[in-house]
Order: sequence, then structure tokens, then C-alpha cells
Amino acid sequence: MSLGSTPFAARHIGIDATAQRVMLDTVGYDDASSLMAAAVPASIRLADGEGLDLEPAAEADTLTELRALADANTVARSMIGLGYYDTHTPAVITRNVFENPSWYTAYTPYQPEISQGRLEALLTFQTMVTDLTGLDTANASMLDESTAVVEGMLVARRASKNASDVFLVDADAMPQTAALLAHRAEALGIEVREVDFASGASFDADAFGAFVQYPGASGRVWDPSAVIAAVRDGGGRVVVAADLLALTLLRSPGSLGADIAVGTTQRFGVPMGFGGPHAGYMAVRAGLERQLPGRLVGVSQDAAGDPAYRLSLQTREQHIRREKATSNICTAQVLLAVMAAMYAVYHGPHRLREIAQSVHAQATLVADTLRVRGLEVVAEAFFDTLQVRVSDADAVVDAARERGILLRRVDDVTVGVAFDEVSATSPDVVPALLSVFGVADAPGWPGGRGYGGTGQGWHAFAPGAARSFPDALARTEEYLTHEVFTTHHSETAMMRYLKRLADRDYALDRGMIPLGSCTMKLNAATEMAAVSWPEFARMHPFAPAEHVAGYLDLVTQLEQWLADLTGYDAVSLQPNAGSQGELAGLLAIRGFHHANGDTERTVCLIPSSAHGTNAASAVLAGMRVVVVACDESGNVDLDDLRAKVDAHRDTLSALMITYPSTHGVYEHDVIEITRAVHEAGGQVYVDGANLNALVGFARFGDLGGDVSHLNLHKTFAIPHGGGGPGVGPVAAKAHLAPFLPSHTAAQQHEHAGGFTFAGGPVSAAPYGSASILPISWAYVRMMGSSGLTDATAAAVLAANYIAARLKDHFPVLYAGENGLVAHECILDLRPLREQTGVTVDDVAKRLIDYGFHAPTMSFPVAGTLMVEPTESEDIAELDRFVEAMIAIKGEAERVAAGEWPADDNPLVNAPHTAESISVAEWTHPYPRETAVYPVRALVRGKYWPPVRRIDQAYGDRNLVCACPPPEAFT
Repeated sequence: MSLGSTPFAARHIGIDATAQRVMLDTVGYDDASSLMAAAVPASIRLADGEGLDLEPAAEADTLTELRALADANTVARSMIGLGYYDTHTPAVITRNVFENPSWYTAYTPYQPEISQGRLEALLTFQTMVTDLTGLDTANASMLDESTAVVEGMLVARRASKNASDVFLVDADAMPQTAALLAHRAEALGIEVREVDFASGASFDADAFGAFVQYPGASGRVWDPSAVIAAVRDGGGRVVVAADLLALTLLRSPGSLGADIAVGTTQRFGVPMGFGGPHAGYMAVRAGLERQLPGRLVGVSQDAAGDPAYRLSLQTREQHIRREKATSNICTAQVLLAVMAAMYAVYHGPHRLREIAQSVHAQATLVADTLRVRGLEVVAEAFFDTLQVRVSDADAVVDAARERGILLRRVDDVTVGVAFDEVSATSPDVVPALLSVFGVADAPGWPGGRGYGGTGQGWHAFAPGAARSFPDALARTEEYLTHEVFTTHHSETAMMRYLKRLADRDYALDRGMIPLGSCTMKLNAATEMAAVSWPEFARMHPFAPAEHVAGYLDLVTQLEQWLADLTGYDAVSLQPNAGSQGELAGLLAIRGFHHANGDTERTVCLIPSSAHGTNAASAVLAGMRVVVVACDESGNVDLDDLRAKVDAHRDTLSALMITYPSTHGVYEHDVIEITRAVHEAGGQVYVDGANLNALVGFARFGDLGGDVSHLNLHKTFAIPHGGGGPGVGPVAAKAHLAPFLPSHTAAQQHEHAGGFTFAGGPVSAAPYGSASILPISWAYVRMMGSSGLTDATAAAVLAANYIAARLKDHFPVLYAGENGLVAHECILDLRPLREQTGVTVDDVAKRLIDYGFHAPTMSFPVAGTLMVEPTESEDIAELDRFVEAMIAIKGEAERVAAGEWPADDNPLVNAPHTAESISVAEWTHPYPRETAVYPVRALVRGKYWPPVRRIDQAYGDRNLVCACPPPEAFT
């Protein structure tokens, strides 16, 4: 096996032939084939000819194929709405964020000292959300609006003062949200009751919570404050899904009495992208901040007492609380949240209000004109969406489609029209719409006055004060008053601001991020190219099938490739995060058991080493977690597994395992493990987090797996984006395929294998974060079968090379037979602490001074570093990391020898900033050069951390989760 034998694979894989020889000699194998034969158990290895059969394509040819797929899509003017709107992404944000590897190749900010730019941007996002919603604390984004509503329901349940299982849902909710709520609630024993709040329908206030859509899916705007008060008086909590652009003109949910506000920030400069990725949001009133799911950015201080940002409170709570976690969401939509926040920064409050006014004014103009002509506009009060009664809705929708406009067919006699930022600046929209409705010659229509002649849309002929909602709902509160929203309005200022933020971060464009279990591999520029093409970016997720034929072909091809690579029969690309893929797989297992009448099968066995999201997802799927022990080698304890299977034989629903194991080892007993579960009537869920160690050599379906989720943001090259986006498709055997996620608005489309999915949805859009699927499609297409196999072997070789070079300095905690690890290795730093007092935190922070992002800390074992070099790094970078770790151990030994005090040495003081060494009097017992240039290679290209070590406890004690005033930094 010659690694990187195809042209693109040779560019993706960092190890050339010369380096491969050095690394194999170090590990002790003649070639990569013999290494993999020794590492991967023979019982699970693929036979020749099995798996994916795909010739690799050159980069130029791949782009040509992608262009053909893009050309099969039709870019129309979408006026469907329902939470998805066309928007202008400012070019300065496209170039400096969306297409900038400094932003899209960064990792989750678990090392806050080298994530200050991203954290500041996320704090700006949180401030934007709290200002507009009128609530006290917002998190750093959710996956999408519909899943945010579900999470809001769960927060309401935890915070409610009554024990009811009833949740009231607005009859005017977005249809995709209503479907998702119903599916998720059923598994948790929650009774969802639909109520037409806006029409004054009566309801039982004895509910733990209620959900209000504001404005409604119909576009209707009404005052929900009385409903909110009634639910709260009954001890319940109220969730309001609010449109942030509308909130620049409408009263905020907080001012109306809401406890929780959720929604999407898509229309703040993030393309529709056939459904995602987009940053959802959640904000809560004071007292509920510790109930927030996901991530929360807060302000703390560093070792010098200066303000510094970090993740607060329950971040990664799933890995700590496991089955007691309140949410399975461990990710965010960071890249998209940054884009939305910077859209608000660039436009500022006044321009945002102008955009909202122009959208509302255009809707008002059309509504008034239609009414003059005698058509019925259903709602008297609205913001941007109208529902119009017509004699034949299909005829109107078809006529609009012929004019290049997509409208929503509500029912036989009702058509929905949603206006947005793009339509409001397009002079052809109103004439075309009125023509479609047959009223272009209506009295009062100002077309004869040269509408749009200046190219300014509504502003060309009407004041911005038009209002089609009650004065009592008009916003009077100020918003976005912080300096960040009032300063960077020229492109020069914005460009420099984004550059300053990026410079405070460490991403793959600076060096290796060797995070175990996270697979921070190359995100090639060719893979990324198609994402911003309008044929992919400007597509509404509910567009007609004939408009998205290229997307559907891409989806089918990618589904089939993933099925072939994993040994499964069917794949759903709907889950928009790994956690949602986990949940979808478990809900499919639940659906399968229920269909067979086995409703008592609720026990989920999970090894003690598993990812924490596994346990949280099982609970959210209505299962009860039973933990299975692991042995000293990190493998599932087979005796304990058999005992647990026997004890729960009649109630066993599933086993969740990760392969290779969370400890980075290929378990030899995996076939025996899955057989034991199947014999007891259970199903096997194989977590796909570590698929990068398996592709081309073994398949989950052949191990006995019934269902798995796959992290496209790990194995298949979708960028992590600073902590999101992600895609977590769920793959299953044929018997579970009918229970995979479906969607009420899915285009008529035959999935790979010809399967029909009938399970409930897990994401807001039919294909989840569809706009980034071309990245993984391009990765697989260019790598081909041989390149993917080479990548796996290169990743395993790199991990074993690091393990071999460091084993005499740091014990490698787990290894399989032949002493080999899989694609990652766990370095045990506990002996170092016992001998020197230096902690894993000290080593992680000192690595920053050496120019590295630290490996994964204390997971899955406290006091360890889990290292995953991936296949993308070259031997020079691997050696640089090894030498840094050896040098750090030497520094720790100097502490142990008394050369440096335990409380004043380069490790406990790390990281060192430029400011910290520029003081006139240096009082530390080690020289300044040792602090910041521990190796001479750093002198010319050093990364300087912007802050010193951050005091985590201070930030939790003094919770501040919005932009601090400028004087805090003086």
C-alpha cells in the first residue's frame, strides 16, 4: 500500500513516501498494509472487492461534476418563508468569515486562551439575541429553530412549577416545528395540545408550558401577553419563537412576559442553503440561565486580572452528567452564529431597522393593493408574510413559478407570500406578484410612478413608517446599543475588526490541532468551493422537487457512498449534528420495537467509556441507561456485558458502542458483543465518531451494527467552523430504514436503495444542513475508494508513530493486540503529576507557548491527553509536536528537581503573552526567552496568545454573558 497514490489523496494526506518509511521504521512495520493487518482484527476486515467501488476524480473534474449538479437546480426568487428567507450576505463577511480558513478550520473553544476572537464574536451573538428578544441571557447558538423550540419545551418542563405533562402548542406554529415537537414529545411522555391562541381559543392553563409563534406561520401578528400571563399564572413557562428581524419593529418576547425565546438567525446574512446550516438561538429570563442547553460564552479574567472570554457553566455537560444531562446537544452553529452576529455589527441597529421597514412596507403595499382589488388578505396585522384567499391556489402558485417566484400553497384556496431583504430591494417583485394575482391594474398601484426606478425598492416612493400591526405592538425599547454595533459600519473598519478577531485565534491554518475523538483533518479548498455557489446557497428547503433536482441527485449519491462505506442499507442525511444523528438512530430502534409490539424494551446498555452524548441521547429517546463496565485495557468487559444482557433480557432495547473504542483501540470481541445483544432481542447502535480509523478496512454493518450516526465534520472533511456546523447522518440496516427520519415538506425523492423513511423528523429541514453536503461529496469523489483507504492507514500510522515516539516519556494508556492503537492514542499524564506536581492543564497551556493547540484533555480518562494527528499532517508537524511534549516533560522535571519553584515556573504560568514579557522588571526564576521561545523555531513565526491563563471559577461565580463595556478593557 502506497499512501496517497492518487493525485488528490497525495495532496490530502500529509505523509509522503520518504516520511512513510521513517514512520514505519519507528513503529516497526515493513509497510502500511502489514501495519493495518496487525492493528485491525482479522475477524472484521473487509475482503477484497467489498465496500465502496469508486474511482477517484481529479479536482478539476470534480468541480465540473459539481457544476453539472448545480446547474440541475433552479435558482428562483423564494417567497415561501416559514423561517427561511433570501438575504444579502455582505461581501466583507463572505470573504473574511465564510470563506476564511481562520474561521472555518478552528475547533470548539475549549482552550479559551487561543479562542478569544471566536469567543468575542459569540458573545456579540449572545448580546444581539438578548437585546432583540428583551431577555437576560442567550446561549452561543442552537442547531435550528425547530430543535430550539424542542429544547425550549424541555427547559420549560424543568423550570415549571407544576407536574403536568401537557405542553400547549400554537396552532399557527411553523409546520416543521409542530411535526418535530410531536415526534420528540411522544418519546418523553409529553402530551402536546394544539391551541389556536390568536383566535382566542380557550385552553387549560394547567400545563407545564406553552409555545407561541411570533409572528405566526400565517404571518399573523397579535399580542400574546394575555396568553403568556395565563400560562405563567398556572405555574407554566412560555416559549416564544420570534423572528429577529421582526423584533427590530415589534415588541420583544421579554416585554410580553415570555420566559424563553427561540428562533433562527438565518435571515441575518446566512444563505438558505436548502435548509442549513443556520444558527438557531435561545434566550431566557433571569433565573433560567443555568437551565440553558448547549454552550454559553461568558466573561472572566486571566491571570493578570484582565477581561477574558470562556465557555461557562454547563458546557460539555453531557460528558460529565451523562444520563442525567438535560440535553444531548454538545455542539453549536458557531460559524453561522459568527456570520449572523457580524451582519448585525456591520449594519448596526439603524440599518437593521431600515431593512425591516423596507420588508414590512413591501408586504403592506402588496396587501393594500390586493385588498383594493377585492382579494382577501387573511391577517389584518402582519410583518412580512401574507396569506391570500384565491379561487385556485395551484393556478396562482404555478403562475408565480413561471415568473420565477416560489410561493407557498397553504390549501386549495390560500396562497402564502413572504417578503425578505432581497425582494425589498428588487423592483421587479411587486409588479410580478400583482400580475400573478391578476391585479396589476389595481387602483392605487403606484407602478405608473416608476416603481423601483432608482433601484431602491419601496424606499423609492414611500416613507418607512408604514405599519400593518397594532401600535401597541410597536417596539419602543432600544437595542444593539453596545459600541460593537455602532462602530464597524465601513468596509475598512469591518475588515480590520474581523482580522483582529481572527488573529486572536488558533486554527488549522496556523498548525496541527491534535484533538482525540475530533478528527481535525484538512478541509480542502476544492471541497469548499461549491458551498457559496448560488445554485446551492440560495435554495429554499421546501422548494419544488424539479427546482432542486441537482441537490436530490447529490443527496442520493452521497447516501449510497456512505451506505457502501459503512455496510448499511439506508442513510438519512437529515440530522444536522452528531447528537441528532444519535437521537435519530435510537428513535428508529424505539420505533422498530414498538412496531413489533415490544413497548417494554426500554433499556439501553452503554459502556462506561462511551461519549457522554450517548447516554443523554438515550434518555431523550425514552430509554433507561444501564452502564457496562470496561476492563483495564479499555475494552467492554464481556462478562459484565453478558450479565447486564441477561438481567435485562426482556427489556433490552439497544447497546450503544463506539468502534474503535472511545479509548482508541480496535476491540477484538466486537462480533461477540453484538451477537450477545442480538440474541437477547436488542439492537446495536455503533457510534460513528471514530470512523476515520475504519473506512476501507471494516464496516459497522459487518460488525453487527444495526444503526449508526456518521460525523461528516470528522471523517468526511466538513469543517468544524469553531464548534459547528456539523452533519450527523444516520445509517441503518433495511429493517430499521422505515423508522429513519422523514419530513412533512420533503420533496418526492427516492432515497438510495429505494427506501421510504417514515420516522418523525429530527431537524427543521428535510435534508438538514444540506448546503455543506457538497463538501463531503467532493471529498469522497476526489479520494475514491483507494484514497479513503489510504487516509485511514495514514491516520493509524500517524497515531502509532506519535505513540511510539512518546511512550518512553508518557505512558500510552491503552493499546490493542500487538501494542498498536487505532487513529488516536491516550497519553497518561497522571504519573507526571505525581512526580512533579505539573498537571494536564499546565501541559495543555504550555503547549500554546510552543505553538500548538492542546490535544483533548481528560477525556475519556481524567488526567490524560488524547492525541489524534489525522492523516493530513506531515512528519515535520508530527515531530514538532513530539519534541514539544518531550521538552515540556523536561521542564516539569526541572520543577521536580527544585530548579524552578512549584508555584512559579514556565508551566504553571503558561501561556505567556507578549505583554507579560514586556514588563520592565522580570521577576520569574526563568528567562523571558524560555517563557515565549522555548524552541528557536518559534522566533520568526510565533503565535502570540492574546490573554494569559483564564480563571474559570471566577467566570462561573460572576456570570456575565453579554458584551462588557469598553472601559472593562482599559
